[in-house]
Amino acid sequence: MTSLNQSLFEQSQQLIPGGVNSPVRAFRSVGGTPIFFKKGLGSKLWDVDGKQYIDYINSWGPMILGHAHPQVIKAVQDVAENSLSFGAPTGLELEMAQLINKLVPSMEQVRLVSSGTEATMSAIRVARGFTGRSKILKFEGCYHGHADALLVKAGSGLLTFGEPSSAGVPAEVAAHTLTLEYNNTQALRDLFAQVGDELACVIIEPVVGNMNLIVPHMEFLHALRELCSKHGAVLIFDEVMTGFRVHLGGAQALYNIKPDMTTLGKVIGGGLPVGAFGGRKDIMSCLAPLGAVYQAGTLSGNPVAVTAGLQTLALIQAPDFHLKLAAQTKKLVDGLIAVAKEVGVVFNAQNVGGMFGLYFCEHCPTSFNEIMQSNKEHFNKFFHSMLDSGIYLGPSAFEAGFVSAAHSDEDIAYTIVAAKKAFQLVALG
Repeated sequence: MTSLNQSLFEQSQQLIPGGVNSPVRAFRSVGGTPIFFKKGLGSKLWDVDGKQYIDYINSWGPMILGHAHPQVIKAVQDVAENSLSFGAPTGLELEMAQLINKLVPSMEQVRLVSSGTEATMSAIRVARGFTGRSKILKFEGCYHGHADALLVKAGSGLLTFGEPSSAGVPAEVAAHTLTLEYNNTQALRDLFAQVGDELACVIIEPVVGNMNLIVPHMEFLHALRELCSKHGAVLIFDEVMTGFRVHLGGAQALYNIKPDMTTLGKVIGGGLPVGAFGGRKDIMSCLAPLGAVYQAGTLSGNPVAVTAGLQTLALIQAPDFHLKLAAQTKKLVDGLIAVAKEVGVVFNAQNVGGMFGLYFCEHCPTSFNEIMQSNKEHFNKFFHSMLDSGIYLGPSAFEAGFVSAAHSDEDIAYTIVAAKKAFQLVALG
């Protein structure tokens, strides 16, 4: 008997490339049929066949309160009655800018956009306009959205210019992007010694979530801040994923490092499409209509999406919210490590706040090369066993996971029991 999931996927492939509207959803990395969902509530999801799952993707981060939080839903319903969009200013945009500035003081001025990709693309354009330079630096394995200049892999040597990692990206566009190994402080110093004065900006995930979870070395982050200041390059923290999730003030507050610009998304939309970029006032003053750097968006500051974000940000300011979220995530991580050890499977895990990483390798990886050494086949077997048990993890060995405030002790305990069974299947080979 064909499930509704299978039927929808077969039909979708006729009209939607690959049957999905974002590649990781296709399950190509892990195999099998993607899950089509129809409902979410708290920590749970229900697919079109009626099966229930504990959700550890949380829409890749924004559902920090859990799905369909009643106060967020009510706020959205109330504002939607006034119209879904104006294409003109609203007071809600000012409220959001004031709140972002309060929680992330390095963002002296803020502009709202409609996605994280739009935020990072625009921040880089502003940095180039501010500095009058063209070259940018990113780090291997970090994902900053699908703008052309950011879909770049490293060349064959330290100073080899980037090569496109996607068809459709002109080589001459990629040539302006340099790529280095994450957490490699010496390589960073060597590059700045040679081309530091030519760099418009450095963009980095201060905690990486897009090649699984990678935690930064403090020496590396401090060197990055020091070198950008010395050479006049704009330091951009891509906190689309980490903003308000690893700490109320983002990774920059957690590690006490002040970037020149920051990009946000995910949590500030509460599940609806919103992004933001901002930073020092002198840099942001380059933006039109004040300056010569053009950026625009008809739906920027959409009142419904901004309302969802404002309500979410209001609720996560509750006392000890992030301490409790981090503790619950640590409980999950520690439990998984314990049962893997009990079964005898090579496995590791860690968390930063409400984000976590799972690795089928001896140590927690610190770079793209190290994460690529993890056992992908073991992860795939683990993933499908967990899915069968009603645990929804990211369908790739190279994605971080997320815990929400709605995840209960019972959710964590059930997940660990399911994981023991999954690890036993992995151990059988």
